[in-house]
Amino acid sequence: MGLKALAFLAGAPEPIERFMAVSGADAGGLRERASEPAFLCAVLEFLLTDEGLLLTFCETESLKPELVHRASHALGG
Repeated sequence: MGLKALAFLAGAPEPIERFMAVSGADAGGLRERASEPAFLCAVLEFLLTDEGLLLTFCETESLKPELVHRASHALGG
């Protein structure tokens, strides 16, 4: 789910810019760190801080928001 969330953010210019600003990652860093559980957890945590963005992601992926929370927790969040 973390990779899906990262792809979702990458398709949304303003949210991905906000994520890169708070995470300190640049575009190259996103690709390099995409396989790291802690980084994917940070992506999910970012979604969880913005209810509108979270709900849009969940609607796009046909997921319940609780599943994002559980996935974040499973990755260490």
